[in-house]
Amino acid sequence: MASDDCITMAEVREEIDRLDRVLVKLIAERQGYIEAAARIKPRKDEVRLPWRIEDVVAKVLAEASKQGLSKRIAEPVWRELIDRCIEHEHEIWENAHISDTEKV
Repeated sequence: MASDDCITMAEVREEIDRLDRVLVKLIAERQGYIEAAARIKPRKDEVRLPWRIEDVVAKVLAEASKQGLSKRIAEPVWRELIDRCIEHEHEIWENAHISDTEKV
């Protein structure tokens, strides 16, 4: 149902819940690529690349503008998503690249 077609809060909530399920699926897919990056990157200092963070945010903001998504929503949401993904990637990178004897 389109947002303009909703006439009750129950309809709005149902659609938001539906979209949240879709977003979770998409973010889980994104996480898979983050994990692949951790596996592929040879050096830990490649996990956080400031230029790449800004590149991603710029692309997101351009798409947000096209889709009518407020920059005030898009930018902080993606910056937080990126930060959390980098933390996750660091953990995966260490598990993939540091031997058990080095972890102790």
